[in-house]
Amino acid sequence: MHKHLRRLERIWVDWPIYFITAFTVERRAILACKEIAEILIDEWRNAHKRHGWAIGRYVIMPDHAHFFCRAELDAKTLPLFMQKWKQWTGKRPMRELKLDASLWQEEFFDHLLRSGESYSQKWDYVKENPARAGLDDRSDEWPWQGEIEPLML
Repeated sequence: MHKHLRRLERIWVDWPIYFITAFTVERRAILACKEIAEILIDEWRNAHKRHGWAIGRYVIMPDHAHFFCRAELDAKTLPLFMQKWKQWTGKRPMRELKLDASLWQEEFFDHLLRSGESYSQKWDYVKENPARAGLDDRSDEWPWQGEIEPLML
């Protein structure tokens, strides 16, 4: 018989950092190319102004994207931010690259980080994704990763 730990009823972090994963529709491997990656990165750079969200580090894989983000004062809610971000990043490839189908799955995965240590640990794990997937021998050389602005807990 397993004992389960009780889940904390409340977690309070003043300016939390979220770890987000968003997948393409039907896990299509279309994100890790120059044209689409540039659109994603451009929209992350504009997220502060458009949505009130600061974007930290990111890794773009062929069929999903990981990124860290934090809400600023008067930011849109996380679900609304993600909805709007997916709309912007979905419409541009359709318009600019003549992509003929939706880009993103409706849902996304989010995880609230609880300490600076968890941010660095999560980043250390995520940045190795390209090497684990056999896409690049050295994850440091994966071209579709970076940081928009530093985030600190």
